[in-house]
Amino acid sequence: MGGFFGWLLNGAIFLSLVPFIPFLAVYLISRFKKEPKKKAAGNAMDVTTPFLYISVAALFNIIFNSQMGFYIFLLILLLAIGVIGSAQNRLKGKVDFQRLFRAVWRLSFLFLSLGYIVLLLIAILQYLTR
Repeated sequence: MGGFFGWLLNGAIFLSLVPFIPFLAVYLISRFKKEPKKKAAGNAMDVTTPFLYISVAALFNIIFNSQMGFYIFLLILLLAIGVIGSAQNRLKGKVDFQRLFRAVWRLSFLFLSLGYIVLLLIAILQYLTR
């Protein structure tokens, strides 16, 4: 794959390997544009979540010698959408899809960040003990 698509693919792979770089970049750009800290952090979380998803799924596959990491995390994501959507429906009588997806996306960022740190430490320990 050459040209633009090769460059784009290599960039996405790099950002998935170090997902804190897109977070810092988006946060700093948002703050430079004079956005409030809360909005800048939200924008940074929204952009970083797909890179964390790819990274955590790959780390899971490497550590557990599996090919199911992506699908396991997709299943967890869909279950979270169902649970939060059901709670919204019970509490308010309707589902606000925009708030539902934003809540699940931000919770995904939180749990995937923790998963990234834990799985990265496990992968490093596995590498060092071989």
